[in-house]
Amino acid sequence: MSASVRIGIVGLGRLGRRHAENLALRVPGASLVAAASPIAEERAWAEATLPGIKTYPGLPELLAHPGLDAVWLVTPTSLHADQLILALEAGKHVFCEKPLALETADCDRVVAVAAKRPNQLVMIGFMRRFDPAYAEAKRRIAEGELGDVFSISCRSEDPVDPDGFFVRFAPTSGGIFLDCCIHDIDLVRWMLDGAEVSSVNAAGSRVMYPALGGCGDVDNGFATVTFKGGQVATFHVSRTSHRGYEATMTISGTRGGLDIGRSVPRRPVTLEVGGNRQIEGQVDFFERFGDAFLHEARAFVDAVRTGGPTPSSITDAREATRLACAMREALRVG
Repeated sequence: MSASVRIGIVGLGRLGRRHAENLALRVPGASLVAAASPIAEERAWAEATLPGIKTYPGLPELLAHPGLDAVWLVTPTSLHADQLILALEAGKHVFCEKPLALETADCDRVVAVAAKRPNQLVMIGFMRRFDPAYAEAKRRIAEGELGDVFSISCRSEDPVDPDGFFVRFAPTSGGIFLDCCIHDIDLVRWMLDGAEVSSVNAAGSRVMYPALGGCGDVDNGFATVTFKGGQVATFHVSRTSHRGYEATMTISGTRGGLDIGRSVPRRPVTLEVGGNRQIEGQVDFFERFGDAFLHEARAFVDAVRTGGPTPSSITDAREATRLACAMREALRVG
């Protein structure tokens, strides 16, 4: 491996641009040399913004870029499995945004190909593992400070969206559990060291966006997961927050508990006027987890440079998808 990991990114939408800027400017040991998008405007943005970049219309063309070490996929979930396999078969390391796929069977196809190529690394973008608060919670659990963890409660809430972007996106997203709850699912499995699941229950409602009914999705999803060791995890994922973006987790153990992410403000300012106190909520997940995306990118590049392993495994990603699909099915059948 050369001193720098030569990376090509595929997908230059809102999230892809954030990843691209990190890789080009903020990740030691990374060299972003190529970018691909079928959209001319996105390629033009890359050429104007990213130093020395070569652009391509798609993944096949990008894979032919000379000396490429790794591929960074920020594409629609429906493409993840096939694109991952194509990149692996081309001999590249792969980072792919979450989730691994829309169905467990597609995850299994990727896992099977990756198993035949143990010297190539695959990492799925569960960036919350790299957030300092969640990482600290994991450390305290691992060191026994909380005793035996028996309950975890998660909430992930997106602000009300007057433009209805996610309504248009919903038919291809896999549903609210796969699109939004997948991060909390991965975190719970991480906190519980991959505990085996015994049952899944789910419910949901369409209180503000009835158009989601056309694809069977909801704007508020609720799930309860019971594990074989007796632990219980609850999940609430929402598109209807009136206080801005918020992601929280409450962990209870036999010796102590933790509360993570509650009321994180957009700015460390509280307005006090007329007997009221006002705190400005965060706008989106970029504000809450911007640093986590950067830590995640650095971890992948470090793993490639040192020969691995990655901080999270492709098996972890497969299991997170399997559990999200179970929630989706539980919602469907009631």
